[in-house]
Amino acid sequence: MNRRQFVTTSTAGLAASLSPSLHAAKLPFPVIDTHIHLFDVSRPGGVPWPPKTNTRLFQTALPERYRKLAVPHGIVGAIEVECSPLLEDNQWVLDVMAKDNIMVGTIGDLEPGKPDFKKHLDRFHKNPLFLGIRYGNLWGRDLHAEFQKPAFVEDLKLLAQAGMTLDTANPQPGLIEDMVRLTDKVPNLRVVIDHLPKLEPPKEAGGLKQYMGNLRELGKRKNVWVKISSVFRTIDNGRIPNDLAFYKPRLDELFGVFGPDHVLYGSDWPNSDNWAPYDEVFRMVSEYFMPKGRDVAEKYFWKNSVAAYHWVKRDKSQPSA
Repeated sequence: MNRRQFVTTSTAGLAASLSPSLHAAKLPFPVIDTHIHLFDVSRPGGVPWPPKTNTRLFQTALPERYRKLAVPHGIVGAIEVECSPLLEDNQWVLDVMAKDNIMVGTIGDLEPGKPDFKKHLDRFHKNPLFLGIRYGNLWGRDLHAEFQKPAFVEDLKLLAQAGMTLDTANPQPGLIEDMVRLTDKVPNLRVVIDHLPKLEPPKEAGGLKQYMGNLRELGKRKNVWVKISSVFRTIDNGRIPNDLAFYKPRLDELFGVFGPDHVLYGSDWPNSDNWAPYDEVFRMVSEYFMPKGRDVAEKYFWKNSVAAYHWVKRDKSQPSA
């Protein structure tokens, strides 16, 4: 791997060179990781995800294992994002997080539009670590069809009234358009669009114009954030580029649309292991954001997460807004 350098800049004007190849490179401020997954493959009954066939991922992922990878980089808090459609797995995650203060919240799995949504939301909302729900292109669900239904929209209004966040899943151009329509209907709902760098924009001119128009519209909305996560991609012959130059045009496009106040750091650990180790995932986004200056970098790495999630501070090492 070629050695490349990026510059960190403090508010006092101090500049320091960090080599992105150093596995324990630590940023000069605390970091909140807004996207990790927790599961225990040894539990009775198994887990809905990951599949046993993915030997890279099919190993228990709990806060203790995450700490060993993340803390050397200055990460002081993490938000769990659901990886199971089972109702009681929401409680399982909350019980796991209660034992480790590095976990500052979870985005759980509840289905808006279902008869028991309000009951389940009321139950889990009593725990301050339950920050919201995830819905999108996963578990065989059809967001486009569901948000046309009045009951679905009414339940998202309940989510907004509770001060909670909606995370989307697995972005596609159609989901971006749906988010424009959905935020028209529920403008006070905080929405986080995950893994946007991995979305492949339409190639034909008409589709690309429509996609970019929808993206720019979301970029104007104060309650919409995007995760600059899942940056690595597999290209021709199974190759996974590890040079920022390959990814920079797409990152520039997203940063240009959403600006410094609406982008979030998320590692997608351990799913990210499909493409690169945690060190490389962290290096890539650090190499992109640190040259923009400390103010912008801090917004990406932790400050914007406070506005997007209203997460719970549980340890003195975790920053305050």
